[in-house]
Amino acid sequence: MLHAEGVTVIYGRRRVLDNAGINLRPGTVTGLAGPSGCGKSTLARVLGLVQKPATGRVTIDGTEARRWRSRAGRELRIRIGLIFQQPRLAVDPRFTLREIITEPLRATGRSPGRAGELAEEMGLTSDLLTRRPHEVSDGQLQRACVARALALRPRYVICDEMTTMLDASTQAHLVARLEAYREESGAGVLAITHDDELLARWAGAEGSIHRMGVVEPRA
Repeated sequence: MLHAEGVTVIYGRRRVLDNAGINLRPGTVTGLAGPSGCGKSTLARVLGLVQKPATGRVTIDGTEARRWRSRAGRELRIRIGLIFQQPRLAVDPRFTLREIITEPLRATGRSPGRAGELAEEMGLTSDLLTRRPHEVSDGQLQRACVARALALRPRYVICDEMTTMLDASTQAHLVARLEAYREESGAGVLAITHDDELLARWAGAEGSIHRMGVVEPRA
């Protein structure tokens, strides 16, 4: 289980998260909803080990995270796949789509040979793999980012508003691919979105939905 408790994050004088917590169980979809500015994306970054909280703890399958970002340790980091809302801010603009997809494979010394298979699963044709981010659409780039997040077969996948900038057909395709991955691998999925209709469909009857409110400033 991916577990967070007592998570507080402060930017300057602003308290973005205050004693937040969530559980993400393998094999299930957990929804996370709330208004803009309530800290959903910040919590996603804490869970993904890229944002260190001021207080609180994160445990991954019983192991507590004690370091963050590149110092978090490969063994913990590869258990989590993180998909961001804005794909153009999440990639190196010099990379081709093939290089984006294979980035985690190369970083961990693994063969990049799965790039074609991953791209095909995401609906990317071979000619697109040689293009760079500025040469493709937001939807095509986000497909590559999803493939990258799944390349190391993570135990947990965090989707931070990943469908917000996409058309309906791309949105449906990516959700379907993540559902197929969850069912095949037993991974846990955290679906963060402001779209209540999508969240209800995605989390389904067996999932759970958590709702966050904006943190009130303290006196």
